[in-house]
Amino acid sequence: MSGNAVERRGTPPHFLADPLLTDLYELTMAASYHAHGMNGRATFDLFIRDLPPTRSFLIAAGLGPALDFLETFRFSSDAIDYLRSLDLFREEFLGYLSGLRFGGDVWAVPEGDLVFPAEPLVRVTAPLVEAQLVETYLLATLNFQTMVASKAARLAIACGGRPFVDFSPRRDHGPEAALGAARAAYIGGAASTSNVLAGMRFGIPVAGTMAHSYVMAHEDEEAAFRAFARDFPERSTLLIDTYDTERGARRAARVAGELAAEGISVSGVRIDSGDLGALARSVRAILDEAGLARMKIFLSGDLDEHRIAELVRDGVPADAFGVGTQLGTSADAPYLGGVYKLVSDERGPKMKTSTAKVTLPGLKQVYRVEAGGRIAYDEIALEIEGERPGRPVLRKVLERGCRVGPPEPLAAARDRARGAIASLPDALRTLDAPAPPYAVRLSPGLAALRERLAAQLVGAPASHLG
Repeated sequence: MSGNAVERRGTPPHFLADPLLTDLYELTMAASYHAHGMNGRATFDLFIRDLPPTRSFLIAAGLGPALDFLETFRFSSDAIDYLRSLDLFREEFLGYLSGLRFGGDVWAVPEGDLVFPAEPLVRVTAPLVEAQLVETYLLATLNFQTMVASKAARLAIACGGRPFVDFSPRRDHGPEAALGAARAAYIGGAASTSNVLAGMRFGIPVAGTMAHSYVMAHEDEEAAFRAFARDFPERSTLLIDTYDTERGARRAARVAGELAAEGISVSGVRIDSGDLGALARSVRAILDEAGLARMKIFLSGDLDEHRIAELVRDGVPADAFGVGTQLGTSADAPYLGGVYKLVSDERGPKMKTSTAKVTLPGLKQVYRVEAGGRIAYDEIALEIEGERPGRPVLRKVLERGCRVGPPEPLAAARDRARGAIASLPDALRTLDAPAPPYAVRLSPGLAALRERLAAQLVGAPASHLG
């Protein structure tokens, strides 16, 4: 790579981006490749084998941080010293790692677009050692953020146009996960996040109310409400369920009426416990009776897409929702089976034939075919087949280790996700997996290559391998 290309590399990543954040076998394989002069161009596909239960689609996320990692990929002197201390690696290999930068090409599904099983989410072409060493980081980043963005998209469907806020950081699996969850949730449809660092780093709107401790720290509820509304006259949502929700609503109404004379408008109230549907109705009646029809009701408390869909379906007067644990951990489907497999090298297409884990060989593109403004089916085709019907989904995002264009604003990925969700057939916009699932087809050329390689490798058609 030229010196100019290195100089163009991106700003420091927003996430931890250390090449040592990898599985040991990535390094031992790379060392063996290096020792045997095996460093020709190779292509790996990162894809999701199967959808989790109840899922009918996924929303791609995590590409931005992944590209940051690839653009700034380098082993520090401390990292090299640590690897040396393991007494596993030859000095020649450690010297090679000291000067290593990622110089490959990457094609990827843009963040916010739809993803279905077996389709390449990311395609990496690079010298074999480089392509191997980035596997763990790419999988960790794309699996997690795609998982959360997909959960957020389901929440957006359930909310039916009402906003929801990411309240998950305190329940996420560590601070780094909380940043990734906030970013991915915003792509998937969250209106804002309570995570202030995510707001600073990614430009996501931040939102919050108050905690029960704030109310309890004051002499009484009204004193707490009055103080908070005066301190934050533009953004005061009062938490009314610390003691008794209906009494809290009446006290909030009295404070709102009192402060209106001072030019302060209380934005709304939040209910975080109890029978949310029944309480929202009674609180709405209390506020309306007090002449506060514009005060909004915000519901939170162990909500997920199914509970929200039920509240919306029952006509509960809720204006917005806060979702925490269920969003940031994707509690009902807390992992994706994303994998990273070699599909081609200098000797030609590669294919894994393990039972139930057969992979698709060769360099591929995904084409998405629409009918009547809705997606109809996807086709995975070999790149050498040329253009196929439909829209090509994979875009070239990295060339010789550098971004093809400037980093995409997160809002653009969010808008793309909104459009992608709108393009889903009605059967896929439900919260239960449809039968049959969305059709993902193989092109004639890819199907033929798969069968031919399977016959060569194991003497059986690929369809017999599961």
